[in-house]
Amino acid sequence: MSDLVLTEQVGNVLVVTLNRPEVRNALNPELMEELSAVLRAAEADTEVRAIVLTGSGTVFCSGLDLKAFAAGGSIKALVWFYHRSVATPVVAALNGSALGGGFELMLACDLVVAAEGAKLGIAEVKRGLFAAGGGTALSARVPMAAALEMGLTGDPVTAERALELGLVNRVVPADRVPAEAMGLAERIAQNGPLGVAMTKKLMREQRWCTPAEVDEVFKSADAMEGARAFAERRPPVWTGR
Repeated sequence: MSDLVLTEQVGNVLVVTLNRPEVRNALNPELMEELSAVLRAAEADTEVRAIVLTGSGTVFCSGLDLKAFAAGGSIKALVWFYHRSVATPVVAALNGSALGGGFELMLACDLVVAAEGAKLGIAEVKRGLFAAGGGTALSARVPMAAALEMGLTGDPVTAERALELGLVNRVVPADRVPAEAMGLAERIAQNGPLGVAMTKKLMREQRWCTPAEVDEVFKSADAMEGARAFAERRPPVWTGR
């Protein structure tokens, strides 16, 4: 493992940092493969109940590393992250702009805290490409007119406009982004992990639960623990089972 992706565990929250500040955290195949490996490992770790994803320096992610792409680099890992997602909730901490593939990383996250004035958008059409990592699904998140304007012009919007469109949860001064994102992640991590994972899954898939999915959570040891903890007026101790 290189230092392209940094990790730090704080309680039950894993902080993951894209670490190519010299190129504004642009996504090359090596960074994306490493990020995918980190997220897969986090998903399998019962001690990780929420993830904060951020960037080093003053930019979250400037998108695809066009030099690497021109040299034959693959975008498969970026497409995996968007379409596969992870069961563990991910909070994006946008310390700065998120453009192109960086915007698609943001879309793949569950909650977003953005710095005031940050630029967000998909500029792929300006380079003869299209947003293949999930940006074309923007029309499912915002009004069609807004999605088409962003996608067809390639022009970014501000974090403040993204908040109006419902693309981000909070817009705060840049120096408050890490604490705000960590606060959201810690609140998620306090909840029952099975219930959280199922909530994310069903909301992402926009569907009702099946009887088997109800049993999976409602008949779990954690469900019993949650009820006992409530009755005994104490914090629950989750096991993820």
